[in-house]
Amino acid sequence: MNGNGYIKFILTLLTVIIAAAAYLLIESVDRVRDSNRRVIEKLDRLHELLASGAPAIRPAGGGGEVPPVSGVIANQAFFDPAAQPGGRLIQAIEADTPNLNPLISGEAMAAAFNALCNSSLADRNYEHPEEFEPMLAESWTISPDHKTYHIKLRRGVFWQDFTDPVSGKEHRNVEVTAADFKFYIDAIRNPEVNCGPLRVYYQDLDSVEIVNDYEFKVHWSKAYYGSLSSTLGLTPLPRHFYHDYEGPFDGAKFNDDHRRNRMIVGCGPYQFVSWDKDRRVIFRRYDRYFGRKLGAGPALQYLVFELIKHPNTRFQALLAGNLDWLNLLPDQWVQRTGSKEFRDGALRKYKYLQTNYTYIGYNLKNPLFQDRRVRQALTMLIDREKIRRDIYFDLAEIVPGPFALQSRYHDPSLKPWPYDPERSRQLLAEAGWRDLDGDGILEKDGLKFSFTMLQIATSSIQQRMMPLIKESLAAAGIDMKIQNVEWSVYIQRLEERNYDTCCLGWTSPFDPDPYQIWHSSQADLPGSSNHIGFRNPEADRLIDELRETFDLEERSRLAFRLERLLHEEQPYTFLFAPYALVALSERYRNVREFPGGIPESIVWVPRNEQRAVPDL
Repeated sequence: MNGNGYIKFILTLLTVIIAAAAYLLIESVDRVRDSNRRVIEKLDRLHELLASGAPAIRPAGGGGEVPPVSGVIANQAFFDPAAQPGGRLIQAIEADTPNLNPLISGEAMAAAFNALCNSSLADRNYEHPEEFEPMLAESWTISPDHKTYHIKLRRGVFWQDFTDPVSGKEHRNVEVTAADFKFYIDAIRNPEVNCGPLRVYYQDLDSVEIVNDYEFKVHWSKAYYGSLSSTLGLTPLPRHFYHDYEGPFDGAKFNDDHRRNRMIVGCGPYQFVSWDKDRRVIFRRYDRYFGRKLGAGPALQYLVFELIKHPNTRFQALLAGNLDWLNLLPDQWVQRTGSKEFRDGALRKYKYLQTNYTYIGYNLKNPLFQDRRVRQALTMLIDREKIRRDIYFDLAEIVPGPFALQSRYHDPSLKPWPYDPERSRQLLAEAGWRDLDGDGILEKDGLKFSFTMLQIATSSIQQRMMPLIKESLAAAGIDMKIQNVEWSVYIQRLEERNYDTCCLGWTSPFDPDPYQIWHSSQADLPGSSNHIGFRNPEADRLIDELRETFDLEERSRLAFRLERLLHEEQPYTFLFAPYALVALSERYRNVREFPGGIPESIVWVPRNEQRAVPDL
């Protein structure tokens, strides 16, 4: 054997030894997980963690104990150790949020803003979202019956300093403790707090027991599959901010505390700077964020969200360099990305299927929509394939139900209702709808088949789609009026059930709990996500069973049955799962696509390409 051959042999042998040792290490700290699933992925993960200088521990998602992991933080391996701090990322939003309170807003953008400023006990791994990894929790233990979670917090995590907008009192160096998590749960469970949709997830939570400042136990009254994500997803709520007064906590005051509800106090990677209503929201990197010491702090100094309602104005702002990131519309993706900025590579395109879906919802208190044959007919009168082709430019997938197409909860054998006007007319006739007076509009028991569809004023997709639907329904004798509504009014109309039909979207979580949207118990609750008033005993039974089932195969079977039931009932006309279509400046590095999208937390800009925030 020559010298080079000997060296290669030694390197190969060392590689085998290191791989074997790594395998044994992972298996020793990961016994509570399913035997040796995805060994290769674990070895890849170990290599990344070793390269970043951190211990390789991946916490369990089932029962058992997760050992202390003070040197590990969620998604640590995806942060670039070569990232240069500084710079900005400016994005566009279409509509303003009503407030910034994390409990009462109920609006996706407000939730996203709070997520920037706060951290939870654990977070899902970007690459393997079925796995939880530590954030504010240093470790946790789950009882064998899945009812008790013993949480141990990291020490030395501080709330962001602030001056109270009401009292003027300054708060400095306040540490996050177990009491802040108990306050979060106490506020959610307070019946005066306007957080009905969020309260659903904690209705089976029995109590939060504080052991000391850095330990607490979460007790659930019964085994509930969602207790894992609901517990590990807990974020602390700053009591010194929201309850800065004598006496008991006042839920009504919490709802109406307008000055405090215009700002965010958190302990996460970014700190709230300002909210210029109807213009922009600005966040600055929090320099005392605990994740920075663990190699998982964001590099970007500022995140800015500019309110730009018109899609063409947003696109022009992108081309002019006033936006760094823009979620494109399908027509923009197809027809407008051949410009010099895209051809030269100054702007790059990213595309991936999202886990959200759009739908038309029928207010089931309206007599028009109470027969499922009518709802099926309405769906089959809508040419979704034409809309997908002509409006989405094939950049969306038609969905048959509420579970994400890439999810283990979706039955791939279930197909969407076809476009079938003839069958639709038959179903309407079977349900008793006929044009008795010859005016072109169906009627039954003296009631004309006429209703109003709410349309989001800023949605160019809806503005193009609704006239097509109106025309298709008219050909079958159904009169659909279109009402253009601003987003704030739209939300109010939903909460008051003051509408006939609406067109909206939901995001389907990785482990969805259909209770909030589909369970009968939610049908009459103010502000509930079951705003259409859907009731079905069989759906309730499947949902209840799904919540108490931990076996993944059995969960999938139950979800398949629920999805098929909803498909038959058609309380929604399920429309599309759109593709995310992102345009991003080429200045940004470490841009990576994961099942949940592109996290802005890990991207960075070389120092010589960084730009300032205008007018800051």
